[in-house]
Amino acid sequence: MKFVMAKTPLAVAVGLMLATSVWAKVPASEAERLGKDLTCVGAIKAGNKEGTIPEFTGKWLGAPPGVAHTPHSGKHPVDIYANEKPLFVITAANIDQYADKLTPGQKALFQKYPKTMQMPVYPGHRDFRYSDEVCATIKKNATTAEVISDGMGVKSLGGAISFPLPKNGIEALWNTILPTRAYTEENIADSANVLSDGSITFGRNELRYLVPPNNPAEVGKPLEGVSVYTITKVQLPEREKGGVTISSDPIDYSNKRLAWSYDPGTRRVRQLPEFGFDQPLPGTGGKLTIDSDRLFNGSPERYNWKLLGKKEVYIPANALRLAQPTIKYKDLLTPQHPNPEFLRYELRRVWVIEGTLKEGYRHVYGKRVMYADEDTGQAVLSDMYDARGQLWQHAAVNMYYSYDLNAWHAGTSFYHDLNAGSYLAYTLFQERPKGPVLNRGGLTPAMFTPEAARNAGN
Repeated sequence: MKFVMAKTPLAVAVGLMLATSVWAKVPASEAERLGKDLTCVGAIKAGNKEGTIPEFTGKWLGAPPGVAHTPHSGKHPVDIYANEKPLFVITAANIDQYADKLTPGQKALFQKYPKTMQMPVYPGHRDFRYSDEVCATIKKNATTAEVISDGMGVKSLGGAISFPLPKNGIEALWNTILPTRAYTEENIADSANVLSDGSITFGRNELRYLVPPNNPAEVGKPLEGVSVYTITKVQLPEREKGGVTISSDPIDYSNKRLAWSYDPGTRRVRQLPEFGFDQPLPGTGGKLTIDSDRLFNGSPERYNWKLLGKKEVYIPANALRLAQPTIKYKDLLTPQHPNPEFLRYELRRVWVIEGTLKEGYRHVYGKRVMYADEDTGQAVLSDMYDARGQLWQHAAVNMYYSYDLNAWHAGTSFYHDLNAGSYLAYTLFQERPKGPVLNRGGLTPAMFTPEAARNAGN
């Protein structure tokens, strides 16, 4: 249910002031730092003074030399760091040494599971980079991109983040919504609802995404129209099998996100009056809201977004270890939390973005705090709070560099319910014959229509 406040003349005036002052463009002199002391995405090129965060090298674009990779095949990615050992492991016994570099949600996991929770911390690597075309687009965006429609959209060039030097929360948020990511993605992915007693209920979705702004032939062109088309067909659980949902997201959410669903029971397609926000995501047993896929997606309208600055945090990074086909779900999906043996954390600098629910709006999350990797702009961790302000959930996305994309891809993610003692493992593909098929092309907008939903369900 949505409760929307009417916009008073004062509110409109304040919004206009924000649009012209807070959302000002970056001066050319500041943008000149990109590619020099800052990387092309605005990250600090140097390591930290302690040497625990390395300098950015960007020595590899795509697959490193000697790595066998079949493009756009869905082959599970090669882990080039497979022989590395953890520098140390954070446990409940030594957490005080590292607490200043952990999020509240991470610390809550150690408090709730003191006997088993661990975080293996590996040597940091900043070895991969974006293409010259993406970097050139980011530099242009630095001085030209702007937030429009009172935060609901952006005027920018596509295929790259819009704000490499974000000045406020809404700019940093838009970097997470519209990063450099797959142009097309086709995947049959599993999910697992791991309950507090260790029992598991599996789900499975057939997924396809078309992201027009990331078409390699369109990078650097003005954003317009649709930002992403999605189609989801549920294969598991059985009670939801055959259900199909199709949606299309605009660049500017002052235009509505459109969605249709096919019900196999009635064999009918209907347009959904509203799709997104805190509605349950199909095939996840109600444990994942639509807008928390990739930690946040869709319209930013229900929250006030604030940029809390940049800090050092242990985050999942270079998570190729978790993407291997040798991993069995029975070994990975241990009670309380996933098996730390398959996880990889590094110390990185992140942007901290806080979203606080606006007065007059409703959502199951009263506040959400996201942590976006400075090297990509993409959110990797999120702490979610309930309406009373109590920490409720912690989520982590295991990002890895995709040799198909020359960019980072969201791998398996974990959503922890700190009250129930359960977690959802989402986008599992370790036991699938194929991983995500990325940037193969061949998808068109005609494949994401109401008729396409009906055909997919039959």
